[in-house]
Amino acid sequence: MEILIENILIYGFVIILCAAVVYIYLRKQRRVSRTTEEKIEQAKADGLYEPVSLHPVIDVNSCIKTGACIIACPERDVLGIVRGKATTINASRCVGHGACFHACPTQAITLCIGTDKRGVDLPHVNQNFETNVPGIFIAGELGGMGLIKNSVEQGRQAVENIVKKVKEKHDADYDLTIVGAGPAGISASLTAKKNNLKFLTLDQDTLGGTVFTFPRSKIVMTSSMDLPLHGKVKLYETSKTELLKLWHEVLKKNEISIKENTKVESIERVNSHFKVGTKSGKHFTTKCVLLTIGRRGSPRKLNIPGEELEKVAYRLLEPEHLQGNDILVVGGGDSAIESALLLADQNKVTLSYRKDVFQRIKPKNNERIREAIQNGKVDARFNTNPVRIENDRVILSTDKEGEEINIKNDLVYIFAGGELPTQFLEKIGIKITKKFGEAILKH
Repeated sequence: MEILIENILIYGFVIILCAAVVYIYLRKQRRVSRTTEEKIEQAKADGLYEPVSLHPVIDVNSCIKTGACIIACPERDVLGIVRGKATTINASRCVGHGACFHACPTQAITLCIGTDKRGVDLPHVNQNFETNVPGIFIAGELGGMGLIKNSVEQGRQAVENIVKKVKEKHDADYDLTIVGAGPAGISASLTAKKNNLKFLTLDQDTLGGTVFTFPRSKIVMTSSMDLPLHGKVKLYETSKTELLKLWHEVLKKNEISIKENTKVESIERVNSHFKVGTKSGKHFTTKCVLLTIGRRGSPRKLNIPGEELEKVAYRLLEPEHLQGNDILVVGGGDSAIESALLLADQNKVTLSYRKDVFQRIKPKNNERIREAIQNGKVDARFNTNPVRIENDRVILSTDKEGEEINIKNDLVYIFAGGELPTQFLEKIGIKITKKFGEAILKH
């Protein structure tokens, strides 16, 4: 009898203990879920809930709530848990690392471009990175992959597919012409060298692509990547200068030269190869073409009076050389915010943004710009648009009809994004399609 009572007490204690553990666990999950739902509501209020580019889509039927995707994501509050399932929070902050995709143990995550409501214009490219024009390939930012690591990987994969095509005998000057010397173009050049292709790499500006246009002291956030003919590169936080130095050294070591300041203006099919024409008037032939140009190669302009003045620029290269100026920065994205902050230490900076709150910027940038505004280092003018630029001032319009603001000004930096080089792509026959939630990476 005593043994029976003892067993009952033991089992009762175990049951109570298990019930307590389950209760605490469920209570914690409800708290986590409630916190995530509050973050989602805030993200919707701030305009950060809807994705603008590459983003994760979660199959809730496959998700088992390990939280691996949340831990793996380098950005903050992009993913969270609601009622036991993973979900997106600030989806517009996603930059396409793909870490969540690889971390998910049940393959419940797909990386998609666009949504059912918001389409994204992209050139038509198949799984081998070949466009609808046989022999012309696209990799990197132009195809929707803007992250450095992803662009490097795509550049390598594209050339490996091209190698199969150029094995056939041809009478063109080159096996491959790579247009663009950003991360994808550099990786493609190294892969072409590795495969003993006769190739040429051109860039309308200089080595580095979009990275070259970053302010000198800007930190480039990246992750480990495999650079052909070099190996694993582990750069989690590095400066623009260090990254460009690495690329220069790797290219020099492998005896690869980039033809800079060479803009391609035409690509025409001639028999079984292509004739490429440059702005300087030179022409040559190539069996295949790989376009690794950026979406922001052509900065979006405001098209207002005075925008043609010399004091107007669309990128900030050496902020440390500017002192004592009245500067207007136009835009509300990360590039505009980072440039305003870099300039604010030695200049009087006004920031003009057409909306009433910053959207789709990194959390760290959001914290820094709010602090700078609060401390008076940056004069933020929300709900304004530049309407006229003069030699010594800029005129801004407000959301109040007929109201204008005159600001003393020496320099103007415009960060209104970039335009897809649609005209150039259509000229060479590449189709542009609008992607509504189409999968880019899926298991």
